[in-house]
This record gives sequence, C-alpha cells and structure tokens, in this order.
Amino acid sequence: MSLRTFILGLSASFGVAWLAIIVVPYVKMRNLAPIMLSEETDGATGVFYPKRTGRIANGAEVYAQNGCYLCHTQLIRPTYAGHDLYRPDWGGLAADPDRGDTRRETNAFDFSGEKFAQIGVSRMGPDLSNIGRRVEAIYAVGQDPATWLYKHLYNPRFLPQRWESTCPPFPFLFDERKVKGNRSEDALPFGNDPSVEIVPSPDAKALISYLMSMKKDQPVPAILNFGPPKK
Repeated sequence: MSLRTFILGLSASFGVAWLAIIVVPYVKMRNLAPIMLSEETDGATGVFYPKRTGRIANGAEVYAQNGCYLCHTQLIRPTYAGHDLYRPDWGGLAADPDRGDTRRETNAFDFSGEKFAQIGVSRMGPDLSNIGRRVEAIYAVGQDPATWLYKHLYNPRFLPQRWESTCPPFPFLFDERKVKGNRSEDALPFGNDPSVEIVPSPDAKALISYLMSMKKDQPVPAILNFGPPKK
C-alpha cells in the first residue's frame, strides 16, 4: 500500500466518523421534528413537549465552563452499547413511586433548552442524566435536594460515607461574607466562624438549577421510550 493510498484511506475513515459523530447529530438537534402523541400507545393526543424547568441555558454554560462534562456524561446508551439501563437510578428509577419503572435511553429531546448536547467525555463520575430525580429519591430524602447539591458542590466529601468521591470541590462558586442580621436561608453549614456565612453565587445557583432540571420522570411518546427489555 502506498503512502498516498494510506493517507486517503485514513482521511476517508476520519471523514465518515466526523460525519456520524458530529455533523449528523448536530443537524438532528438543530432540526428536531415535533413528535405527535398517539391515543393508542400514549393515551393522549397532540404534540409532545419535553418538560424541563430551571435556569437551563445559564446553568449549562456554567457546567461547561467548569469542565463538568470531562468527568460526567449525560448519555444513557442503548443496551447493545452498554449496561446503563440496568443501573436503576441512572436512566430513571427502577421503582418510581408514581410511575413504576421509568428507565429509558437518552433521546435528543432530553437536551431541550440547551445550545449543545453535553454528552460528556468520560465517566470518572456517574452519569448525570437523572441527577435531579436521583437526589430527590435517594440522596436527599426528607431534605431539600438543592441544598444537598450545594453542599456537594462546595465539598463533595462532606459526608463521611462519600470520602472516596473523586469530584473536585468548587468553593470559588460560593461567597464568604459577614452575617448582617439573620443568616441567609441559602447559607451552608460549613465554617468555624459564626459571624461569617458561605452562600452560593449566581453561577452556583444557575448550575444547581440546571442539575435539578435533569429528571427522567416525564412520560415520553412510545416511539421514544426505549427502556430495558421487559421480562
């Protein structure tokens, strides 16, 4: 094989991969066709609107600026590509108290309101596709889930059982200030000086709002609902 043939073959392989991984998904994300609900399969009619609330655009920007996508994915792969669906809290809850088994694959509508689909680079930490629901149902039962996430963001090892967490702390996303009058409702239970409080900055609030918006708790059209194989 000549060098020229090798280079042409390598370029073609790269071009196909670039089209498949970058161009095609980008075009699909930019031109999502509306999904119509079916009375027969969905129990409703009309256009499917993904339910997502929070400071999504601003929070996604803070998420990207701080490199969260380097260690966390937002991608529940189909079963032929991995075992994501069998992690009961990643792609939904295996035993959701309201809807039963809500686990499903990621679809393009899960990134509604975002400029880019931040599917992630690696999984040094867990997938975050269902982090909003997971914190509510598992980590912060009986607590305010946003407060739990603030504490994790400030110090990921604040709980003794989480001493092995590899997530870096983000104290620069919080402000330390003198207490004037009553303490802020957002103040974290950290610090040794009672005259100083630690409160989330606007960036921290945007980021936590964004994380709380990631929930696999909305019924999706049957055409999009690729869950684990039924036994």
